[in-house]
Formats: sequence, structure tokens, C-alpha cells
Amino acid sequence: MGNIRTALELALGTLTNEVLDVLTKQVAIRTYEAGSIICVEGEFEPIFYVILEGQVAFTKKMGEGDQLLGIKTQGEFFGELAVLDHAPRAATVHAISDCELIEIHETVLEEILTSSPSVSRTIMKGIIRSVRDTDRITIAELQLKNNELAKTLENLKTAQGELLRRERFERDLEIASQVHKSILPLSFPKVPGFEFDSKARPAREVGGDLYDVMEISDNHIGIVMADASGKSVQAAIYMAVVRALFVSETRHKVSPSETVYDIHDLLMKVSTGDMFVTAFYATINVETRLMRYIRGGHDRPVYYHAATNELKLLDVPGRFLGMLPNFMVEESSLIFEVGDLLVCYSDGVTDATRPGGEMYGIERLQKVIYDNRHQAAKELTKLIVQDIDNFREGEDQPDDLTLLVIRSINK
Repeated sequence: MGNIRTALELALGTLTNEVLDVLTKQVAIRTYEAGSIICVEGEFEPIFYVILEGQVAFTKKMGEGDQLLGIKTQGEFFGELAVLDHAPRAATVHAISDCELIEIHETVLEEILTSSPSVSRTIMKGIIRSVRDTDRITIAELQLKNNELAKTLENLKTAQGELLRRERFERDLEIASQVHKSILPLSFPKVPGFEFDSKARPAREVGGDLYDVMEISDNHIGIVMADASGKSVQAAIYMAVVRALFVSETRHKVSPSETVYDIHDLLMKVSTGDMFVTAFYATINVETRLMRYIRGGHDRPVYYHAATNELKLLDVPGRFLGMLPNFMVEESSLIFEVGDLLVCYSDGVTDATRPGGEMYGIERLQKVIYDNRHQAAKELTKLIVQDIDNFREGEDQPDDLTLLVIRSINK
């Protein structure tokens, strides 16, 4: 059982004990002899695989023969796209040594994806890598069929195009940086009974995070924290589209779930296949202090309830927006009482690392919030960032660091 847990965490990242217990109780272990076929291209099969022992190879029919796509080994996974999209297998999988595989049925995977955003991100990154690897192989195959004269001409065109591309990229990067800065709020609305503060520090010149506090009506505000897949120009432009959709859709409705369902549908019409966004979105009635919220695959916000002096994570289930058609979120609510705190953040906060690879983690974030729970929003933001920077000990920032702090105060 220990080997199963190790392989699952190697493939899917650090998992909670709850997720590990679900997986270890419901997975099947199957052995395949060297030379046997595990999956066949074009067939339907509702199984996601994690390699416990051995190596497998992937081949795809291209032209008159089979093209080797790659090899995977212990601790890696495959079969994710066919399961998530209910599509036929995109490649044939061969056991090139005796193998032991962990087989996870699609119903179990659906349950884990709904409750664990970190697993969702890991699998989505695997899908993107697989698509890009296949594209590279297809392009390479076409290039091999060109004659030497065509290759020389293409190389010349490529060199000229690269020079122009770099010049355009530098201009585009400057524009995208301005676009991203323009979608982040310069200030927050003045709302009696509430105070807000934020911090946004991109890991690269252009970031992919979004936060905002929006006035929806005379007595309602909206709070959004979102993170686009990828970084740099594409992420900045994509997030500008996401912000425009939030601004537009929040004018028509107060229900967070209705809002994000509409935004998801619109993103499905305009986004590319490798782009998606995670989001936490809430609306607050400033008179009654009722907060309704959803979590679309985003990191769980930390909520401090002053009356009970307790912290909790807002762990309502939900999927990321804009990539897969079977979108799902659940809406929940609470009363945001005087003295309460809400801290929204991007994964660049909890994924911050120190030399040696140790991650900052949600427990450290909860501790610094609890220890400083009586501080004003601005001071609390400052203290969280200081704690993260001290923890990193000079290590590079791996991802965008974004915080949004909301405190409920007396009017």
C-alpha cells in the first residue's frame, strides 16, 4: 500500500490523506507482461492509469506506419484525455517491460478532480504536454519528407521569421504588460463596514492572475480571484477577456453560480484548447453581510470567523472555467460578521519554495493569518508577504504571488 501511495503522489503531486484514502480503497492494480498491449488507439475505455512499476511506450498511426510518441515510467500517468473528454484512445500503449499499473475508473477520477484543484492542475498540465508533444512529432515527420532544397529555403524563411517574431514579441510583451496592469484595480470601492487590500507580484514580466472588488449594485459587491493557465502574453490577454466577462455578467445577476456558468459558456466559444482559468467568486450583501460564493477549481480561500475564533477553508467543490464542456460548481453562503476575515490567494503563495524544495504550504499561510487576525487588511497583507519572502530565503519566485484580503468592520 505504501508503494501505491508513493506512486500516486509522484504522479499527481502532494495529496491530502482524504484523497489518498479514496484512491487507495477504490483503485485496481493490474499486471501486464512485456510486449503486451495495454490500450488500443481508437477504442473507448473509462480508465486512467498510474505506473506503479515498469515502462510503457506510446505509438500512433501516422502515414504508412506507427510513430513512437514517447515512453513513460514509474510515477507517471496516462489516459487522462480519453477519460475526461469521453473520447477514444489517441494512441496505442505497449508494455515494454513487465508492468504493474494502478487503474482508476473515471467515476473515481471525477470525484478526486472535483475535490482537489491541485490534482486538476497536474492532469491539465499533462494534457497540454501530450498535445504539444504530438504536435512536435507531426511537424518533425512533415519536415523529414522535404528535400534538401526545401529544407534550405525553409530554414532561411524560418531565420527571417524568427528575427521578425522576436521584434514583434518584444512589442507584444510590452503591450501585454500594460494590458495586465490595466485590468488590476488601482483602488477599491469605499464600502461601509468593509476594508480591502491586495498584493500582486508576477513571477515574470507579465502575469496571469486577476483579483478585483466590484460594485454590482447599491447594496452588493463582487469579489473575484482568478488564475489563468500559462504565463506571459497569452495569459495576460486571456485574463483581460476573463475580467471583461466578469464585469459584464455581474451587472445582470447576484448569484455567483449563475454568473460563472455564463462566463464558462462564453469562454468555451472563444478560448483555445490549452487555456482555462480557475476562479473564486463571491457576492456580498453589504446590508445583511450575506456572502454567497463558488470555487471554480481555485485554491481554497482562508476564512476567519471572529465569533468562534476559528479558521476554515472555503472548500466548496467546483471545476475550472473555459476548457471542458462538463462544467460544475456548487454555491454556498455564510454571514460575513464584524471581525471576520477572508484571504484569497493564488497558488504562487502556497507553492513558494525555499532552497531544498520545501513548499510554503497552506498550513503556514493559515498560521500567519491566525497570528495576525486582528490586524487591519493592509497590515495583514504586508505581514503575509514578509513571511513568504522570509521563508523563501532568496529562492526565485516560481509563480505569480497574488493576495486579496477582505475584513469586515463596524460601519
